[in-house]
Amino acid sequence: MIEPVEMANFFTVFFSAAMVIMTGALYALLFAFSRVKGQPRLMPMAYLAYLGLFASVMTLARAANLFHSGFWTTIVVLMLIGYLIAPHAIWHLCVGTHAGEHESDDAEARPAKIFQQS
Repeated sequence: MIEPVEMANFFTVFFSAAMVIMTGALYALLFAFSRVKGQPRLMPMAYLAYLGLFASVMTLARAANLFHSGFWTTIVVLMLIGYLIAPHAIWHLCVGTHAGEHESDDAEARPAKIFQQS
């Protein structure tokens, strides 16, 4: 059973939960722009946003007493791993799905062309 959040930690839980949303969205946005626009310089910034997500999740889990149970610790770790891997998997799925729409067999080398309108 999870212990309830202490009132002293309420602001920490609120702020860190908001930061989980913001840094997760920033990671996804930078990752997508890096791939769609063909600008690999954005990828390190995406991973920095992921580090912010990681720190925010750890702060939230600690303030919400989620580390007292092995079950919730596993959920937190699986969520972090999933959110790191999911954008890569979704990108490869989109490239594979739309590769047949182009005359070129070189769709993987130029993924930015897949999402640009003609």
